[in-house]
Amino acid sequence: MAAAETDREAPSALCSEFLNFSAKDTAAKWLLASNLPKEVYQHLACYVPKIYCLGPNLNPQNEDLLAPLLLQSPLEWYLCGEEPSVGLAKLEQNNQPSQLCGHVFKVGEPTYSCRECAADPTCVLCMQCFLGSVHKEHRYRMTTSGGGGFCDCGDTEAWKKGPYCQKHEPNISDSSQKDPLANMTEEMIARTYNVFSIILKYAVDMLTWDKEDELPEGLEPPVRGDTYYCMLFNDEVHTYEQVIYTLQKAVNCTQKEAVSFATTVDRDGRKSVRFGDFQFCEQAKSVIVRNTSRQTKPLRVQVMHSSVVAHQCFALKALTWLGQIIRYSDALRRILCQVGLQRGPEGENSSLVDTLMLCDSKMWKGARNVYHQLFMSSLLMDSKYKKLFAIQFAKNYQRLQTDFMEDDHERVVSVTSLSVQLFTAPTVARMLITEENLMTTIIRTFVDHLRHRDLQGRFQFERYTAQQAFKFRRVQSLIGDLKYVLISRPTEWTDQLREKYLEGFDAFLELLKCMQGMDPVVRQVGQHIEMEPEWEAAFTLQMKLTHIISMMQEWCASDERVLIEAYKKCLSALTHCHSGFTDGEQPITLSMCGHSVETIRYCVSQEKVSIHLPVSRLLAGLHALLSTTEVAYRFPVQLPLSELSPPMLIEHPLRCLVLCAQVHAGMWRRNGFSLVNQIYYYHNVKCRVEMFDKDLIMLQAGASMMDPNHFLMIVLSRFELYHIFSSADCRKRYSRENAHKDVVQQNNTLTEEMLHLVIMIVGERYTAGVGQVESSDETRREIVHQLCIRPMAHSELVKALPENENKETGMERVIDSVALFKKPGVTGRGLYKLRPDCAKMFNLYFHHYSRADQSKAEEAQRRIKRQNGEDSVLPPPVLPRFCPLFASLVNILQCDVLLGILGAVLQWAMEPSGGHWSESMLQRVLHLIGMGLVEEQQHLIGSADDNDTNFNFTLKISRPGEAPANTPSILALLETLQNAPHLEVHKDMIRWILKTVANIKTTRECTASAPPSDSSGHSQEETVRDKDKAERKRKAEMARLRREKIMAQMSEMQRHFINENKELFQQSLEELDPSTSSTLEHSPSSCDSALVCVGPRRWRAGGSERRQMVTCILCQEEQEIRTDGKAMVLAAFVQRSTVMSKNRKRPPHNPDKYDPLFMHPDLSFGTHTGSCGHIMHSHCWQRYFEAVQAKEQRRQQRLRVHTSYDVENGEFLCPLCECLSNTVIPLLPLTKTSCSSEQPDLSQWLSITSQQMKALLSAHRKAADAEGVDAMDGVNDCPPPDDFKLDYTPKNPYSSTIKEMLTTFGTATYKVGLKVHPNEQDPRVPIMCWGSCAYTIQCIERLLVDEEKPLFGSLPCRQDDCLSSLTRFGSACWTVSSHTTVQNHFIRLLAALVPDPRVENTPCILDIDMFHLLVSLVLSHPAILCLDSSGLSADAAQLHFLHLVTVAHIVQILLTSVPEEMQMEQEGGGAEREEEENVCMLYNTLRTHLGSGLHEVSSGWHLWHCVKAGILPYLRAAALFFHYLNGAPAPPELHTLGAGEWEALCGYLCLPSNLLQLYYNNQELMEPLLQRWCSHPGVLQGLQSSVALIRFPRESNHLIELPGDYSALINQASSFTCPKSGGDKSRAPTLCLVCGAMLCSQSYCCQTELEGEDVGACTAHTFACGAGVGIFLRVRESQVLFLAGKTKGCFYAPPYLDDYGETDQGLRRGNPLHLCQERYRKVQKLWRQHSITEEIGHAQEANQTLVGIDWQHL
Repeated sequence: MAAAETDREAPSALCSEFLNFSAKDTAAKWLLASNLPKEVYQHLACYVPKIYCLGPNLNPQNEDLLAPLLLQSPLEWYLCGEEPSVGLAKLEQNNQPSQLCGHVFKVGEPTYSCRECAADPTCVLCMQCFLGSVHKEHRYRMTTSGGGGFCDCGDTEAWKKGPYCQKHEPNISDSSQKDPLANMTEEMIARTYNVFSIILKYAVDMLTWDKEDELPEGLEPPVRGDTYYCMLFNDEVHTYEQVIYTLQKAVNCTQKEAVSFATTVDRDGRKSVRFGDFQFCEQAKSVIVRNTSRQTKPLRVQVMHSSVVAHQCFALKALTWLGQIIRYSDALRRILCQVGLQRGPEGENSSLVDTLMLCDSKMWKGARNVYHQLFMSSLLMDSKYKKLFAIQFAKNYQRLQTDFMEDDHERVVSVTSLSVQLFTAPTVARMLITEENLMTTIIRTFVDHLRHRDLQGRFQFERYTAQQAFKFRRVQSLIGDLKYVLISRPTEWTDQLREKYLEGFDAFLELLKCMQGMDPVVRQVGQHIEMEPEWEAAFTLQMKLTHIISMMQEWCASDERVLIEAYKKCLSALTHCHSGFTDGEQPITLSMCGHSVETIRYCVSQEKVSIHLPVSRLLAGLHALLSTTEVAYRFPVQLPLSELSPPMLIEHPLRCLVLCAQVHAGMWRRNGFSLVNQIYYYHNVKCRVEMFDKDLIMLQAGASMMDPNHFLMIVLSRFELYHIFSSADCRKRYSRENAHKDVVQQNNTLTEEMLHLVIMIVGERYTAGVGQVESSDETRREIVHQLCIRPMAHSELVKALPENENKETGMERVIDSVALFKKPGVTGRGLYKLRPDCAKMFNLYFHHYSRADQSKAEEAQRRIKRQNGEDSVLPPPVLPRFCPLFASLVNILQCDVLLGILGAVLQWAMEPSGGHWSESMLQRVLHLIGMGLVEEQQHLIGSADDNDTNFNFTLKISRPGEAPANTPSILALLETLQNAPHLEVHKDMIRWILKTVANIKTTRECTASAPPSDSSGHSQEETVRDKDKAERKRKAEMARLRREKIMAQMSEMQRHFINENKELFQQSLEELDPSTSSTLEHSPSSCDSALVCVGPRRWRAGGSERRQMVTCILCQEEQEIRTDGKAMVLAAFVQRSTVMSKNRKRPPHNPDKYDPLFMHPDLSFGTHTGSCGHIMHSHCWQRYFEAVQAKEQRRQQRLRVHTSYDVENGEFLCPLCECLSNTVIPLLPLTKTSCSSEQPDLSQWLSITSQQMKALLSAHRKAADAEGVDAMDGVNDCPPPDDFKLDYTPKNPYSSTIKEMLTTFGTATYKVGLKVHPNEQDPRVPIMCWGSCAYTIQCIERLLVDEEKPLFGSLPCRQDDCLSSLTRFGSACWTVSSHTTVQNHFIRLLAALVPDPRVENTPCILDIDMFHLLVSLVLSHPAILCLDSSGLSADAAQLHFLHLVTVAHIVQILLTSVPEEMQMEQEGGGAEREEEENVCMLYNTLRTHLGSGLHEVSSGWHLWHCVKAGILPYLRAAALFFHYLNGAPAPPELHTLGAGEWEALCGYLCLPSNLLQLYYNNQELMEPLLQRWCSHPGVLQGLQSSVALIRFPRESNHLIELPGDYSALINQASSFTCPKSGGDKSRAPTLCLVCGAMLCSQSYCCQTELEGEDVGACTAHTFACGAGVGIFLRVRESQVLFLAGKTKGCFYAPPYLDDYGETDQGLRRGNPLHLCQERYRKVQKLWRQHSITEEIGHAQEANQTLVGIDWQHL
């Protein structure tokens, strides 16, 4: 107890000291002090330990109250020299508002970047600035912030235009940028300087303090206590689970506490887990260290003296305070910057800012965050000091990065992440390049950290340890920094910038040299490779560097001198890489077609080959730039073009392409997947720009400087095809006997690939510099070729195009010129479709097509041509001209070697057999010939002015070979092949070639001889036209015949249908002919043709209509539904529901005690039954379900994953449609009823029934008492009426299987509806069944209203079958329950309508849902009726129930739903005068009974209007119920939406259309009833209570309103904090779409316990809000989440679409999103139809990955 005593006294002593404290006096004392730092330190030493760290918890409330009062307030007094609030206000007034916004982003806050005006993607605006800026109308990108950056509004460097929003627009008047300190007095400046330097130094010292038990000089406390904290620090190595487990052992706390510790450690970076003396804390420390040091380094734990912790807490507070103070004035900000960057006595790196930066990795997360925030609000907001800070940052760059590599925290909390704020400002970046040589620093730091090299000095990633892999991931952030530095190209160069840039370029070449040739591969022969080599690291590096390489080239392109120097440097680097080029590879000479060339012997299939050649590729890029910028033509002297060795240039890229070809040909199969993946990425859109594309350019560059014949021979040699084509008799193809089938196959593929390469080298001219094109032409062509495959969505196109460093593809600029956009419907997405006139650009051998793409595109294009009635040939497209540097490439097409190759293939194609050539080889050859012809045509058109027609392809192909072989010419071969039967496929192409040759010849002759005449052309065209006409006519005729045939078939089918479904058509026939049906003659309705569904006059089914045949889906047998036959069942799904609920706040009831007999009108929980409508025999179903159970048991033993259904809960999938089900409903026939003509009227019937009830009650009580103690001497004895046999037990009409199924379904409904264990004896089973029937009908009635569909005829048959079997089941379920139970229920139900003093606690009329009451009365009445032999019919009883309940409902509506103030008086015409008078009388009667409870209403029209509107849903539901119960067809008026609904409903239900007649026609009976209803104490209480009553008609529930613009939601979510962990930002804010609650999902902090297991916030919420079913929107992911129960869930497309009609799940693309109402309505409809669980089931069946997710933790 002693401790507690002293504790209690201490605060009072402190309080008096605190109360006497005066900040003003302290400040005055300081003003006079000679040694201010010492004074302030003494003050802090005295007070800080008294305020902070007095107990186990680090942040109680009084710290926040006392710290400002005792510590901050004196500082502010001293600073201002007067009352701080006054002084600071003055400062603020004099301050010119900053034009920089500087708003620091919270995690998950929306940020906006303008895609048209932002200097780079890191320039972002906050929501406020964005809405007030011009960029709102531009194309913008919206993302969610990771936290920590700030808004760039007002920064002129960040925006090409529109840098200011309306709020930050600068005033024109104060344009003179004067020094902010000018407005302050000298003394104030001096005071500020003093305070800031003392406090900042104190804070820095404390945060970087590393002694645990002593304090810096001057801060030792006057009295030193003996209390310590055991402080646990965060690391990113240990998981939550490990920390929680360790803490539970170390400081024996509960799991909840451990979770809260772990969450705080993760958030703030440290947390004290124990408070006490040194020994006590040390012990906890040793346990933690011992427990966490097994696999990894242990958790960091320190035992710290409480005064040290206290000062550290205040140091953080002090930094925050500095951040707040400088907001008042720019002058204060500038002084703080000065203080921070002022060098100390130690010289270099001694300023306070440097100290903080360099100690960054030693601090904990919370401290880092605080000082980073301070840097942002001070140094980065002041343009002068931003540059000074940047210089310090750059100077220390290498040290900071090295610290970051060693540290394990995320980059977000490292000081290195500030690089994005500094390096992206172009002026700062240029300054750092020139002054601090930043580029070289970054690249060298990067290379230094990748130490693993092979003997040649290349990077080696093989056998990376985990540690190295981690480092490799970290080191990639350096590439990001380099990207920031390069992101904006310089517009003007200075000599200094040139020098430093080229120095950086040198460093970059060193980096690329380490990559040139890394990860080489050698072909495996014989056996498969044992271990897959590591390939991903190298490609990661390549991908990260892709943009850097492109940007380097763009920098070079912007200055000619830099370009020339860079080109030279790159060339010498490449030469250096190739220095071992000829060693050990012997030279050979190749000769062919009269040409010969020297090269080396090298086989890709035998030697090492690498796919990584960045140096060659960089050179290729620079070479193309020489051509684009025309430097090559203007300064040829300065360039080493003459020294280039083309064979050297092409060697490695060619090897790379041959490697790809051989992999395609299956020669590298034994090298495993790693090689396949490398080839895939080499061509992939992410890498190809700097890999495959550049290799192609390099080959083009080499080929353009060589003799084309020599080039092609080297290509053949590398493809290992030289021996095939060079032999003299190659046209006869090498001897067939010795060739192995595989080898032949391989060689065929290689030949195809080689021809494809030639096509690409000549045909790929859409790169600026190679062909005369712009970059937009290149994009346009990419898009055309993508759309030639099929119409595509915007996002697919974006994915198929390469992005630049700004994440732009340039697509939007050109898309509209080549494609048309088609908007999406309710599903799917918007698609772009190619404009028909762009199809002529289609090139079958487009270099970016994969093989699959190529065949799809070919098929699609041929199909379109056939549909348009054109020739289906796909000729090569017309190409742009080459640039002069590459112009000689066209000569490849007419060189001898190529013509030799083409001739050989055509010769082989003459013979069909042999398999020594392939279709695609021939197709490529024909394509090449076509290219030659198109090229020649273009030359002819272009050379009309100059007579330089040196390209004469037709001449070359029509020249036969030399003697002695005398091979036929290519043209002659084509003429022959044109008629070869085995070449049917290629006929059209060959024909096109021959036609083109003829055209070229005529053109040449015309230009040579006479002025051109086009008569021949005309005649040709005319014959074509006639042919076309005839063809069209023939097609039209065929189409007509086909149509007629189809019509005939259809009418035949209709006839069949009528014959097969006679029963359906019988009904309409019988109604016409009364003699066919015997029952019709007796029934009263034969004379009175109105259709009535209830009461003695109701419509009765004839024998044929009552018969119903169905087929079992499992055994396919037909079966009639009969009471004594085999049971047939319908698969069904029963679920709890709150879809209709008007009160989600009602606490869930205790399932064991709850009595569900009366449903409250707020329908807070209901039980809904749905079905997929598929029918089975009960025994077939049982067999099926047992099989499912057995399978489940086997599966559980094998693997522990969920299925989409839970067998233990009786769930299964419908065997036919896989719809989720959990029980079956038995199908029952319509009950036969006879009808005696005499039926009692209401009053007689009521007196009979009440006698029966009395008798029953006394009988039941006797039975109960006989079991009980003593009988009540027969006081209440009441003899039963004569023909009412109390002891009569009726015979159950149903067969045993049907009885079994009745029990099955009843128990299932009870079990699910109440969430209890099944118990078929429980008296509540029948109640739950009746309730489910009523609730389901109510749901469907609302659904029909919401969808504006008529009451009858519009339900799908599955719902129709479900309702009919459900109501018929309801009328039969009493037969399998205890009869006395059901009779008791009936007694209680009737007592609610006809109050009976002997029945206790009946609810008042306001607390009963009348439709539920009606259904329960009607369905429980047969249990009473069976005791009655007097000939009373059920029909009369049903009608009387309906009348009574209807009157009760009218009263209920009048009591609850008449609004206070009257709208405009609208008197109805005379038509409804009677109703209005009646309703007024009734209302006034009620007022006499209830007095003050009801306000006065005088307008009858108004009252009648309320009654009519309020009772309509009930009448509609009753019509559905009796329709299904009694099978009476509905009148045609109810099959349409229209005006006559009210009269039709009343007629169908046998009610007068003036419902009040029900009351006034039986007034003497109804009066007393009304009086008894009103006298129930609950009525007055209900009317007078503050709780709002349920009003009728009940509004349908909607999902919540969502904002039109998605960013409004993101903003709402970013300000949402987790409700459990104080003020922390929630990581996954999730919005409930049913009630609008925002939840903190997927996190430890908000887990709660539900039924014994931990569940996440969403799952817990579903049980409170949706009875286990939930619909959520995950705001950060932009996806809808469906949850059902704990184990089921799926993601669903969100209702938000971008302008291209696509959803953006995960917000990856960042296009602005807007709400699509149709899609939201679709989600709402799923919810209202209770189909969410079914939707989840289908999704989980379709996608197995969904099953593995732990949904309960969301």
